[in-house]
Amino acid sequence: MHRLIRDHLEVVLAARADGPEAAHLRECEECRGEVEAMREQARALRELKSDVEPPAGFYARVMERIESQGALSIWSVFFDSPFGRRIAVASMALALILGLYLVTSEEMGDRPVSVAGAVAGEDQPGMVLTAGGVPDRDSVLVNLVTYREP
Repeated sequence: MHRLIRDHLEVVLAARADGPEAAHLRECEECRGEVEAMREQARALRELKSDVEPPAGFYARVMERIESQGALSIWSVFFDSPFGRRIAVASMALALILGLYLVTSEEMGDRPVSVAGAVAGEDQPGMVLTAGGVPDRDSVLVNLVTYREP
């Protein structure tokens, strides 16, 4: 079937084709045969229509069943199965832990450091801080060993 007929197939099948489509169908044997075969199939399908009526209340029962099932959402996958609930709880726990980590790491990063290397506002002379602002392990041990009560 040629593109001209394929692009306007609905108009051609409805027998409303006029202009280039109708002219092409008169000239092209292949397209005319395929369109006629499609029309025969459409007639055959219309003849299969049944005159049997469904029992009373059938449509109401179908609609009731559809409404009772409700709409499926992505959340039903997580909360309807035990495995999904476990994944959801683990994800929430991970989000909580990461949030706590970010909050506590920002609090430690806001403390100013003096030129001598000690954390400002603390009476710990000689405390050496690492690049991340955390006290050096050796300086902490030296402070603990040399500590004297005032």
